[in-house]
Amino acid sequence: QVQLVESGGGLVQPGGSLRLSCAASGSIFSINAMGWYRQAPGKQRELVATITSGRSTNYADSVKGRFTISGDNAKKTVYLQMNSLKPEDTAIYYCNVEVTNWPEFRRKEYWGQGTQVTVSS
Repeated sequence: QVQLVESGGGLVQPGGSLRLSCAASGSIFSINAMGWYRQAPGKQRELVATITSGRSTNYADSVKGRFTISGDNAKKTVYLQMNSLKPEDTAIYYCNVEVTNWPEFRRKEYWGQGTQVTVSS
């Protein structure tokens, strides 16, 4: 099994910054990709940003230039630096990880429990 522990959410004023972290542990042979998704009330879950093991990144248009995703392979941790936050960024943010597990060497996907980000004055 693989466990994901998220941290870093909270309440911030518009224009402020937050940094989310997600640490993976458990039966992992390798991490193939990590990412962040979010779900606002009454809306579907949407992609925020992803990063592959090769450091290739992908961002939603709504966060380009404001959010930065990065990863630390040794720590099996992905970060999301969020700057210039807007009220419309308010959502529950979920960490997503695709791994090759151990010892089966199968690709599996896991989700974190979610962390609340609220942008409000």
